[in-house]
Amino acid sequence: MIQCKDCELCDFKEGKGIVFRCNPFVNIKEPECLTKWQLMKTDHLIANMNMLLRSQQKLAPIQDKLIKFMEREIDDIEETDSWKYGTDENYDIEFNENDDWEDNEDEESF
Repeated sequence: MIQCKDCELCDFKEGKGIVFRCNPFVNIKEPECLTKWQLMKTDHLIANMNMLLRSQQKLAPIQDKLIKFMEREIDDIEETDSWKYGTDENYDIEFNENDDWEDNEDEESF
């Protein structure tokens, strides 16, 4: 098996570390190279997921505050509009069955 340091598709750069020019679909030298390439991509994926998790953890307190604020605003709007739906118990009007509001011919009209 050829080591990566001996392969012509591998470059060692001082600032960047190891740069692989091998492509598993075009120019892979040995079957072990594919395994190494998969491990490198898995490591890269895990590093990106960890970075995403850290950024999400930074945003979590802001998201919680935003959700609480939105819930308060929605509750205020529902409380303000409750008179439309008859859910406010303070303003319930009781009608008597004997009250005749439609046909009141006995009273004087103004």
